[in-house]
Amino acid sequence: MPWKTLDDVAMAGKVVLVRVDINVPMETGRVTDTTRIDKIRPTVEDIIARGGKVVLMAHFDRPKGKVVPEMSLRHVLPALEQSLGRKVTFFERPDRAAIDALPQDSVILLENTRFSPMEEANDPQMAQYLASLGDIFCNDAFSAAHRAHASTEGVAHLLPSCAGRLMEAELHALEAALGSPKRPVVAVVGGAKVSTKIELLANLVTKVDHLVIGGGMANTFLVAEGIEVGKSLAEREMAETAREIRHRAQRSGCHIHLPVDVVVAREFKAGAENRTVSVNDCPPDAMILDAGPKTVAALEAVFAGARTLIWNGPLGAFEIEPFNAATNAAARAAARLTKAGGLVSVAGGGDTVAALNAAGAAEDFTFISTAGGAFLEWMEGKELPGVKALMA
Repeated sequence: MPWKTLDDVAMAGKVVLVRVDINVPMETGRVTDTTRIDKIRPTVEDIIARGGKVVLMAHFDRPKGKVVPEMSLRHVLPALEQSLGRKVTFFERPDRAAIDALPQDSVILLENTRFSPMEEANDPQMAQYLASLGDIFCNDAFSAAHRAHASTEGVAHLLPSCAGRLMEAELHALEAALGSPKRPVVAVVGGAKVSTKIELLANLVTKVDHLVIGGGMANTFLVAEGIEVGKSLAEREMAETAREIRHRAQRSGCHIHLPVDVVVAREFKAGAENRTVSVNDCPPDAMILDAGPKTVAALEAVFAGARTLIWNGPLGAFEIEPFNAATNAAARAAARLTKAGGLVSVAGGGDTVAALNAAGAAEDFTFISTAGGAFLEWMEGKELPGVKALMA
């Protein structure tokens, strides 16, 4: 890899600035899901074991450059201390002397970086202030790597820099999935709208061998082929774009997979009366809410012949039963193949993580990214400022 990791940096007696993502969900002032906090623990523990002092930098919510008390990282402190199993010192705006005065095995948390308008502006003054607090910069927040902010990109140019354990794992997984993957490569892309994923689809058809399109996006591609989809969610105005993506795929040797049978209903609600029909037989007063069993069987065969799988988005309206059936079945098939050692599977995106967890498949995937926007921009082939800065 063209960037350094914690293994490449001597940190005994040093102060290590660590950019993390602990933007966790909260209710009534309490953290309701500590997943993101728990994931930074290996980096923190490793730095301390190597003799470094840890200073954590993070954003929380969207204060838009203003001090918003309810968005203070003070609220995260109890959950952070519990996860790390140690006291964490909180500072609003320390100087280096205040940090140096603490024991060498200390963990320090700075206030929400986005309380300053200079953070999102990537203001050199803020980057210089942050750099003055430490000796080494460690980025462990891939989920914020698509933003060129002072705490993710600016400070990286001012100090010796490296990737933390979570960032390292994410980058290795993504390199294995699209950088230099074992082939054949299959990408599953679902979701509501083609218009939000044009760049993603356009990039993937040049990189993968098979592209599976699901959800409302599949309906738009079906419309583009002259197939009637009744009252289904579809962006009819995007039909020409869908045809262009299909032509690009043909030129690149990428095979696009659309549903061959679908589950239709006249109501979008849990337990709605439904039936499975050929993709060509959607009634004009019904809507497609899931892929059918023949489609799932075909996808399982594609997965069985693949070596690498990238997954972003569900195949149907997975939030309500019984329209989660195709997503669940396909996810479990991918999980079985991964567990058996024949498939490298990488998935990411909010709905994707929720869907794979609901299917009970997430644990057996090779890697699950919680990085949302950064994961999507990476799939689109875009350069991520926070990653590029580590290569400088």
